[in-house]
Amino acid sequence: MNYLTVESIAKSYGELTLFKDISFSVHKDQKIAFVAKNGTGKTSILNILAKLDSPDAGNVVFRKDIKVSFLPQEPYLDSNLTIEDTIFSSDSEILKVIKQYEKAILNPEDTDAYQKAFEDMDIHNAWDFETQYKQILFKLKLENLNQKVSALSGGQKKRLSLANALINKPDLLILDEPTNHLDLEMIEWLESFFAKENITLFMVTHDRYFLERVCNEIIELDHGELYSYKGNYSYYLEKKEARVVQTEVETNKAKQLYKKELTWMRRQPKARTTKSKSRIDDFADIKHRAHQRRNDHEVQLELNMERLGSKIIELKKVSKAYKDKTILDKFDYMFQKGERAGIIGKNGTGKSTFLNILTQTAQPDSGKVVIGETVKIGYYTQAGITPKPNQKVIDIVREFGDYIPLKKGRQISAQQLLERFLFDRKKQYDFVEKLSGGERKRLYLCTVLIQNPNFLILDEPTNDLDIVTLNVLENFLLDFPGCLIVVSHDRYFMDKIVDHLFVFRGEGVIEDFPGNYSDFRAYDDSKPVISETTDAVKKEKSNWKKDSNNKLSYNEQKEYKNIESKIKSLEFDKVELEKKFLNPELTTEEINTLSNELQVIIDAIEEKEMRWLELSEKMED
Repeated sequence: MNYLTVESIAKSYGELTLFKDISFSVHKDQKIAFVAKNGTGKTSILNILAKLDSPDAGNVVFRKDIKVSFLPQEPYLDSNLTIEDTIFSSDSEILKVIKQYEKAILNPEDTDAYQKAFEDMDIHNAWDFETQYKQILFKLKLENLNQKVSALSGGQKKRLSLANALINKPDLLILDEPTNHLDLEMIEWLESFFAKENITLFMVTHDRYFLERVCNEIIELDHGELYSYKGNYSYYLEKKEARVVQTEVETNKAKQLYKKELTWMRRQPKARTTKSKSRIDDFADIKHRAHQRRNDHEVQLELNMERLGSKIIELKKVSKAYKDKTILDKFDYMFQKGERAGIIGKNGTGKSTFLNILTQTAQPDSGKVVIGETVKIGYYTQAGITPKPNQKVIDIVREFGDYIPLKKGRQISAQQLLERFLFDRKKQYDFVEKLSGGERKRLYLCTVLIQNPNFLILDEPTNDLDIVTLNVLENFLLDFPGCLIVVSHDRYFMDKIVDHLFVFRGEGVIEDFPGNYSDFRAYDDSKPVISETTDAVKKEKSNWKKDSNNKLSYNEQKEYKNIESKIKSLEFDKVELEKKFLNPELTTEEINTLSNELQVIIDAIEEKEMRWLELSEKMED
């Protein structure tokens, strides 16, 4: 079933043409990722599909009566509403029924209103829906329903916008970087949610594990041409490489033919015959194919770095707290040469505060941070660049000098450095505010690295960077000889870059785990999870407490007692299966088979946990 058709759309801003003559379609049950380099119009295409913008040419045709939800990078929310008001402001009929039922519970004396609300819940089959939407809010850490939107952080607003999109149960869900501002636990929950829900997706994401596990088709915009791949990220990489090789072969063939035809054309043939005229007409096409050249310039990172001395950074009994919230509790650590640490933990556990203490932009309550004399810190923060009004790209770099030192005593100009970061001469004289989000992040990365740090701290560096730039950044960091600390929810990035993890558990508890993120997940998932689930349910019950005198039947009590052991068994199977992914010799077919088996287990765990939650809610407190 066709949901929408994009017919030859084009979009330009002044002299800049983002794309032209783009056509594709989205069908029911497809989960499509749209992949392209930064600055080529990904967000513009999403805005056109969401009807927030219109193309300069072409059309977008939607199937009649389909329901579409859009998650933008910057949410559009009414700051005067509460979280609950925002959810219930939807046009969803079921949400209106649930809202009436919630009101009726608060006024039990009005038995007629309560009876009608109760019957409407039955008629619209809203009981399961109510449980599901509350679980979505719980998983996205949006439990305080009375909190005003104006009091929410940027990340909370993004999560509320995501919750709204999911709760509305659209036929088609359009997502722009859905994993930004989610912690790792939320991302993994969202993966499993999309895997089991019958939602058609069209998304832009840089999260390669998310892309691998959620999407069944990838559409790539490459040098103005669209290419479609019916498979996940691994399949896309394999087929794209084959396509690029084939293109190079065809271009070389065209060059040989061009030389031959050019010799013939130089004889100044006259189009006296039909055959001669056709050959002359074909020459232009042959010339075009022969001169096709892939503009696959990559970011080049080759900067001068001062050697680290014997003393790097030492934290001595460092403590930090905000009101009742403990961030660090007498934390001791001494960094070594070449150390590559990742930092993970739920939102609000103090990851950014820890980095600010390291860089001395925040002071500990007690203890001290000792920094070696040769240490030069480069700190890439989530805040990014704050340009002055009408500041151009070249001006940002020239603030650090007209010439930048490289290795072996060489130097390059600010213009040459920007070219290495994929900003051509024309783009260098654009105003910074005209850059896409990804281009601004790439420029910011440039300004951090040109200062030649030997202790590099990256706080969510992968947000808004395209996959091409991410691969280059990863390769640079693998060769980076200094110390490296990374905070990131990009599991693919973390697996490739870090050697050990600081795991922020909250309340000042920080574990030093030897291994990358996949190693940590395998270890953490092997531990009993029921106590954690039980705590979560207790918390959820306190937030979603309902008046109910229902008790479990005999069979339900029996099911409730057995369900915990079943979840433990499934979790064990999940860990054992995930270990198989660590085998570097797996073929693509074997990876796909294992992925399918893993998804079956994840679905079963999700189903059992949902049932466990349902039975728990029916029990008396």
